[in-house]
Amino acid sequence: MSQPNATGSAAMEAKGTRSIVARWILDRTTRLVGGTAMLLIAAGRIDWAAAWAYQALTAAWVVGTAVVLIPGNPELLAERLAPRKGAKTWDKWIMSIVGLALLALYVVAGLDERHGWSVGIVPAGQIAAGVVFALGHALTLWAMAANRFFSLIVRIQEERGHAVATAGPYLWVRHPAYAGAILIYLGGPILLGSWWALLPAILASFLMVLRTALEDRTLLRELPGYPDLATRVRYRLVPGVW
Repeated sequence: MSQPNATGSAAMEAKGTRSIVARWILDRTTRLVGGTAMLLIAAGRIDWAAAWAYQALTAAWVVGTAVVLIPGNPELLAERLAPRKGAKTWDKWIMSIVGLALLALYVVAGLDERHGWSVGIVPAGQIAAGVVFALGHALTLWAMAANRFFSLIVRIQEERGHAVATAGPYLWVRHPAYAGAILIYLGGPILLGSWWALLPAILASFLMVLRTALEDRTLLRELPGYPDLATRVRYRLVPGVW
């Protein structure tokens, strides 16, 4: 009798994993399509090469996330799709404002392209910014691959046996994904050819630094093993700086 039960349990688990993956793919696809539409509608044109490059790099990151997480850690997809229960109040506020800032970045960059507000950003500068943008995504993906408890919200995942991440980029900084996010925020507007879109990007970057400090304090207080990590890995975001 044990074999059918085990088989049935495995089948149910596989079905649940497929459901999670399908929901995540739908969520990511909707965000990509929505972001592309927002950029192009604000710009009033569809032949905006920088916008397509921006979204192509973002899509590559989504594909990379799928390659990293679906085979080995689909539970993390579920964590990223779940309602944000247990989030700190300050984290809800910070990420809500970051979300609005990033929406503003899309709209402002598109309007800038439509009206030609920004001058002086040469194609070589846009390409360099695109490299920074891509490196930010790569660093975030590396952190995600190295941390089985990589979450969209600040919370201790006790139900999953939350443990300290000590591999990959966590050997050098304690919050590599936030460093990657800042590179994405600051590289994106220049890739899109907009000085004005840097304003919401700078706001989002400042809030990410603030979130780093607050999360670090939370983990020192609530996550076993994190104080030991902090003594070994001194820096939060940038080696040799902070």
